[in-house]
Amino acid sequence: MKLRITIDGKAYEAEVEILEAPESAPEYPPYPPAPAAYVPVEIELPLAAPQAAESHNDKECRSPVTGMVISVEIEPGQAVEANQVVMVLESMKMEMQITAPQAAIAKSVLVIPGSSVKVNQLLVEFE
Repeated sequence: MKLRITIDGKAYEAEVEILEAPESAPEYPPYPPAPAAYVPVEIELPLAAPQAAESHNDKECRSPVTGMVISVEIEPGQAVEANQVVMVLESMKMEMQITAPQAAIAKSVLVIPGSSVKVNQLLVEFE
């Protein structure tokens, strides 16, 4: 069999000999059957005992994540409104605004910008 190949505008002729006939090509085994469809199974998990650290207290503002304090927006003695941003935390390259749970006066701010905080760490106490 003769073939003509053109590369960069220059034509080349080549003779090609087929050594194996298509009938002698190896046979591959058939594909395995598709897996059964996914069926969700309900798993009963044991109820965890409530932890004292998770108790809700409107006089405290705790960290919901492990991260670093980027900025503190309030000072001790300052009055804050409900849902007012009191500080900004960074966790996993995401910034999170921490807000006051209710209108109150900040009794103490326990962190400064650059501080590392852990989950449930006390950040601000309110009066």
